[in-house]
Amino acid sequence: MSARRGEFRRKTREVDIVVSVELEGRGEFDGSTGSAFIDHMLRTLSKHSLMDIRLTAGGDLKHHIIEDSAIALGKALSAALGGKMGIGRFGYAYAPMDDSLARAVVDLGGRAYSRLELGIRGESVEDTKAEDIIHFLKSLSESMQCNLHIRVLYGTNDHHKVEAAVKALALALRGATALTGKGLPSAKGEI
Repeated sequence: MSARRGEFRRKTREVDIVVSVELEGRGEFDGSTGSAFIDHMLRTLSKHSLMDIRLTAGGDLKHHIIEDSAIALGKALSAALGGKMGIGRFGYAYAPMDDSLARAVVDLGGRAYSRLELGIRGESVEDTKAEDIIHFLKSLSESMQCNLHIRVLYGTNDHHKVEAAVKALALALRGATALTGKGLPSAKGEI
């Protein structure tokens, strides 16, 4: 089996971001967005999805770098999936983080939609605005052209809620990207 890898560069007047992904990796993340919390979440996503993610990011504003990192990550993941032949397509998982429990469900069927219920109460989580965290996940869904449904079922600590959500997402992506060997997962014959 050949390695499923993808790379994407997003260069605009505001940012210059390069992301590479290896689906059958060791769960390693290398790089920085300039946001310690987003980097922590990318490391978490990588670790629990077992994907290797490499990212270099520079730009003018933290908001732009976070948003465009999600866009580049989604495009790199799509490139790694190629024509999506033989993938599971659907994935779902629950994940706890101390006081919090989250559920994530994904469909890699080629249509972008996201519904995110993270239950963040504060204006920020660590060094990152709550709205930027939500925007990161929406931008990831849009750039991957996937359905992404995440709901934090309960929790009291915003950090733990978001971390549970990202862990659940990682596990759901692991299932959705897994090779089943059963052809193209679509009754229409294309994704």
